[in-house]
Amino acid sequence: MNRKVSIVIEKDENGYYAYCPELPGCQSQGDTFEEINANIKEAVELYIETLSPEEVEPYLSREIYTTAMEVSFA
Repeated sequence: MNRKVSIVIEKDENGYYAYCPELPGCQSQGDTFEEINANIKEAVELYIETLSPEEVEPYLSREIYTTAMEVSFA
């Protein structure tokens, strides 16, 4: 079965960090954007494997919205 999940990727001076908001504690890191994409995909798939069929739907049915906005500050 295929499902879509939300992934948040952040870049800092040490590389990339990613997490999946639908799956608490599901996170990974990598040195490149390609590496973090592969790592977080593997982390999500392994996390889902640990869930019972009854647990999968509640976790993956959450609606997650992301946006970017401009803010002003001094």
